[in-house]
Amino acid sequence: MEETVNCKNCNKPLKPNWEFCPYCKQKVHVEPKKCKKCGEILEEGMVICPVCGKSVGAPAKKSAAKKKPVTDKAPSVKKTQSAIKAPTATAVKAPIKKPVTPPEEVSDVAFRNLFDAYSRGKLPFSQGYIVSSFFSETSYYSIYEIVSYAGVKEIFMTPTGLQFITGGKKLYILVEPDTYQVKYQEPVSRAEGEKIPKRFSELEEIVAKNQTKIFIAKEPTESYGSFTILKPSGSNFSVIFYKIPKLYEALAEFFVETLNRQRRVPEHDAKVAAQVIVNTLKKHMGFEGQFK
Repeated sequence: MEETVNCKNCNKPLKPNWEFCPYCKQKVHVEPKKCKKCGEILEEGMVICPVCGKSVGAPAKKSAAKKKPVTDKAPSVKKTQSAIKAPTATAVKAPIKKPVTPPEEVSDVAFRNLFDAYSRGKLPFSQGYIVSSFFSETSYYSIYEIVSYAGVKEIFMTPTGLQFITGGKKLYILVEPDTYQVKYQEPVSRAEGEKIPKRFSELEEIVAKNQTKIFIAKEPTESYGSFTILKPSGSNFSVIFYKIPKLYEALAEFFVETLNRQRRVPEHDAKVAAQVIVNTLKKHMGFEGQFK
């Protein structure tokens, strides 16, 4: 049987000697895109480099200049009765208060590459969300894991990844393309690298316009004592989301991007799935109650 390859754009089967896809008119053999910072080969649609964490998408818009804190400005003096009586009095600057949040918790970005953040000493100990991907090398079949944690006692590197000495909750997300051969099989019983510890009855199912199915666990799996985040390989990634004012909006935008650009889920369906994911995080994996 003659060997075939799949088009990277429309996933249709092609012959090895074809230079253009007859279905979507795209060129078959395209030079791989590389990270400008570390030279890692990037998959089309990646948001960040999986090795160094550098943004590889469209150039980020320049953020508006941050307003300086009020304490940095010259204080405005109202002409009160006491001020009029003593015009020669020297104005005393109010002391700048130290931030309540420890330096490790302050971040000017929503997320960073997990292992890069660890090497720079920028991993939060109080709380955070870790998002990891496990992409198939032969199809768009994918598994995402979201881990929430709080009150870390220690974080250290192991031969396989980063170990967190604390409890955590893990939410599983499964992306199943229409071409998957054993879609009838329970996810918990599938082959190694394709299974998650959930049955269909424990998953929320979203069927996209292109018949891709997104399965989202209705409830997270809880771990006690410690957990390990494996080092990503290939096009996979692990990122840490910080506690910022618009944390859940940032998580939703992130999943719309990765589902749509990296896993070929139509944008509308990616937005629906992202909202279900965020709602589940808020309901079962928020930092209130036991994490406070």
